[in-house]
Amino acid sequence: MRSYSFLPAAAVSLLLFGFACQKNVNVTTPTDTPATGTTGITSTPAPTAKNTTTPVPDAPVAAFDTTARPGWLRAKIDAHLAEKKQNPPIQILRYRYRDAVVYYETSPCCDQFTNLYDQKGKLICHPDGGFTGRGDGNCADFNKNKTEEKLVWQDPRQ
Repeated sequence: MRSYSFLPAAAVSLLLFGFACQKNVNVTTPTDTPATGTTGITSTPAPTAKNTTTPVPDAPVAAFDTTARPGWLRAKIDAHLAEKKQNPPIQILRYRYRDAVVYYETSPCCDQFTNLYDQKGKLICHPDGGFTGRGDGNCADFNKNKTEEKLVWQDPRQ
């Protein structure tokens, strides 16, 4: 059986209020004028110019590389636009990988493979995503060896 010891109410109030709060305490800061004499600190005058605000543009608009989009890629973009908007938005990027132009398509969300296509639209591999985040293993060197990144398309819907 447990035994509890309780402090009398007077002791508790003394602990809570006796030490935590003192009456008639004066607080001064270095900028307060002393009762006699001066602080030795010279005051800096307030600025006379009004504050200005610099307008901040809305979300930045991505600069897409629209040069030489193959027909299959235009059809894939149209298919994405016909579907429900994904979160995060789908992106398609162009890279040079193993001396060829490839297109990398992001996945809409969690644990889904990303896709890597050759210039003719044939699926090469899934470089990342899936349950492990490492893709299907068929192009494990993609992230290390990709070059010349260009954003080709990103879903513009918000």
